[in-house]
Amino acid sequence: MKYMLILNATEETENATGAASSEDLDKMGAYNDELIKAGVLLAGEGLHPSSAGARVEYAGDDRVVTDGPFTETKELVAGFWIIQAATKEEALEWARRIPLSDGRVEVRRVFDVSEFDQDNEYVQKEKAWREEHGESRTA
Repeated sequence: MKYMLILNATEETENATGAASSEDLDKMGAYNDELIKAGVLLAGEGLHPSSAGARVEYAGDDRVVTDGPFTETKELVAGFWIIQAATKEEALEWARRIPLSDGRVEVRRVFDVSEFDQDNEYVQKEKAWREEHGESRTA
């Protein structure tokens, strides 16, 4: 099963003026190495602060774009990992190992294409795309 480990933003990540410190990079790099060596890491990235982003809100046919920054940091994402884990408990164990001194990580299971109506045209197209490009890719 795939799980997404969602790193919530903090005041520190939202006010970052550049890349992480060398010490933080070393800690996170060592953690990522553990994930790679265990064969569970499928994807993972850090995100720029919301001040460099935007939101699109949907109301019927209307689309409203709002440029960042956004004030509610507890609702923002600072980064993520997608891992392959046999159980939720295994995914939680990997989340517990993330080298954070403060903050919050949400652990969520990712839907698998097999969980959707297999007769649906777009499900069939996605299955074909995944077969062509590799199952571990995310759509």
